[in-house]
Amino acid sequence: MTTVRPTPSQIIYYDDPEASAHIPAVNADPATYYGGQSVNISTRSRTYSSAGLTNRRQAADSGKRRMSHDEKQTGGRKFLIDVEDTIRLILEQEDTDGDFQISITDSGPKVLTLGTATSNGYKSFDVRGTYMLSNLLQELALARDHGRKRIVLDEARLTENPVDRLSRMIRFSFWHALTRRIDGDGLEIICADPKNRTRNIAPLIYVPHGLPEMADYYRKVAREKPHLGLRVEVLPQNCDDPAYVKSLNDKPGILALAMRDAVDEQGNKTLKGIPFVVPGARFNELYNWDSYFISLGLLVDGMLEMAQGMVEHFCFEIKHYGKVLNGSRSYYLCRTQPPFLTDMALQIYNQSEKTPERKLWLKRAIQAAIKDYHTIWMAEPRLDPVTGLSRYRPAGSGIPPETEASHFTHILEPYAHKHGISILEFSEKYNSGELSEPELDEYFLHDRAVRESGHDTTYRFEKRCANLATIDLNSLLYKYEVDIGSAILEVFDDELEIDDAFPLTPFPPSPQSYAVPISKWPMSTSRLQSSDEWFRRADLRKERIDQYLWNEGKKMYFDYDTVQKKQSLYETVTAFWALWAGCASEDQAWELVQYALPKFEVLGGLVSGTEESRGRISLDRPNRQWDYPYAWPPHQIMAWVGLERYGYLDVSQRLAYRFLYMMTTAFVDFNGVVPEKFDAVKLSHLVDAEYGNQGIDFKMVPREGFGWMNAAYQVGLHYLTTHMRRAVAACTSPEVFFRRRDPGVTDAQRAKMAAVAEPVALTLDHVDTEAIDALSPPQQ
Repeated sequence: MTTVRPTPSQIIYYDDPEASAHIPAVNADPATYYGGQSVNISTRSRTYSSAGLTNRRQAADSGKRRMSHDEKQTGGRKFLIDVEDTIRLILEQEDTDGDFQISITDSGPKVLTLGTATSNGYKSFDVRGTYMLSNLLQELALARDHGRKRIVLDEARLTENPVDRLSRMIRFSFWHALTRRIDGDGLEIICADPKNRTRNIAPLIYVPHGLPEMADYYRKVAREKPHLGLRVEVLPQNCDDPAYVKSLNDKPGILALAMRDAVDEQGNKTLKGIPFVVPGARFNELYNWDSYFISLGLLVDGMLEMAQGMVEHFCFEIKHYGKVLNGSRSYYLCRTQPPFLTDMALQIYNQSEKTPERKLWLKRAIQAAIKDYHTIWMAEPRLDPVTGLSRYRPAGSGIPPETEASHFTHILEPYAHKHGISILEFSEKYNSGELSEPELDEYFLHDRAVRESGHDTTYRFEKRCANLATIDLNSLLYKYEVDIGSAILEVFDDELEIDDAFPLTPFPPSPQSYAVPISKWPMSTSRLQSSDEWFRRADLRKERIDQYLWNEGKKMYFDYDTVQKKQSLYETVTAFWALWAGCASEDQAWELVQYALPKFEVLGGLVSGTEESRGRISLDRPNRQWDYPYAWPPHQIMAWVGLERYGYLDVSQRLAYRFLYMMTTAFVDFNGVVPEKFDAVKLSHLVDAEYGNQGIDFKMVPREGFGWMNAAYQVGLHYLTTHMRRAVAACTSPEVFFRRRDPGVTDAQRAKMAAVAEPVALTLDHVDTEAIDALSPPQQ
């Protein structure tokens, strides 16, 4: 005798008259889809049973009579699933390498039979292929997150167009998972630092000098939440003194960021941290240039306030720490990163309602950028007075503490051997100043510069970065100058008053003008800023860029070594940053497209540098992650925008297609992975250079992606036509789509790309890919 179970109060039946009002949309975000009430398709007279699952043998046998036991259904198919049982089965059967992911490298049967909801699990249907099975695993993990034991799952969530699915996950899940706040509610998460290798792992927050209210707030948090073990320290006024910063190496901590006044539940005044987005993985703090690209993705996804808050943090850092920091940890106090503040602020302002409050907000951002420009980028030692160009050249001493334990072993070993001591002992004595090694000091000067550049590491900068006036940095500063001048002219009626007092650097820059004592330089508060000065600064920088960085014979920009007094002929894709900034002439842009672009364009987009410039790779000379064959989101986005600016939209679209194709195929084939970077030649996220890849170490479902890779996808989609977007969703190789043979692609890679078509066809049967068979290249 069958016992009919009582109707649980949390279950909604589809045959209820008002049930449809409670049924979430098929592609709703996880919180909406799984966070509401349970839904049962069956009538009230039936039991709410588990899904009809197969064991491994049944799954294998089902392939011999594919779909023969499936029910016929005219509407969207839905499955009735027991969450825990199905997770267990799919991992046992399909996850053959034990990494809690379902990918093309797993050797399971790639088929699982699920019971359909309309039959209460009695009839079944096969879920086949890597993409559908990995999506099933992801959906079950999300259902578990929301406390669900049994679910009714739309098949459409398993066969969802991968472009739509990834974009949806970025917008509604990844950005949220990467959001942090530095206050009583967010400290426990943000204080965790995977880069901390010291014994002091208890949370420690450093508060800037002159902010007693903020310090008192964090002390109160420490008292009210003793389980955190929070320590609070106030920084000295000159908190970026190299000796002081080195003294903090054994007690690293998070740096306080901007806060807003708020009222707590008891009606008392308090402070609340402004939310921001971190890159992810081992980078669990606010970063400088990562934040710019992340903000572009946030703006695409309509998250204006979040992007605005990140600008406010940058302004806070300039005011209280002296610069936009490399990252918001104590060991970054001496370093900044590539400057994007003006474009970041203007992008937000241009998408906002032009209220007096917004104008005041922009004023604060431009004032902060002017201070950053004069006190950091146009001040020695970063400025080279001879060329008038700027360099990455941060202060600091000792060994960077945030690197992996073995990162400098090959560098330190000869010195340890020289002194007859261990590497660890040598490191301690060198950092303390007990041992002096001038040659090693020079090495770490350049190493710190490499990290300030954001391109850590690359043979482009090996043992010379601090001496290089780079094309990327000087393009960004040209954009700074134009942006500041344009804002002053168009928003502030050609007059801008500066609130903070700091020295204004001489113009035009020269050894003679910089020989004048800083005490005799005019102060920022002594006069109003006008657009004319900034446009003149931009014009001069363009002249110097053309003089020192442009190579007419090679039709390309190069870095300039200010010590050797010659160009460094390493071919770098950052040459295209001149297009983004607008400092290239029309002829230079044409020459870059005709002669330079083919050097960097490969199957998966743009590589960081050329193979020839990188040189031979061996055990003694391993690959570096910012060299060939690796591709990074910043380089793609800057090139897309720059090429479009000069009228090469078709080229931007082609490059965006390549990169998004690579991202989408990885997402389809590897359980939804969104990594930090790619090998764009092999189309692989399995990168073994230096510390490997980030964003790939997750179980069952990707939670965060990776900050700027998420942004690249959202921004890149806006470059694709509908035709191109459908082709990316079908994982159509760029070779096929653009109907041309890429010279950098081997026959083995072509065979691999052709082989992709069959599993994609099996797993994406229900994806809207109409007209894919009739694909033809867009008009060039």
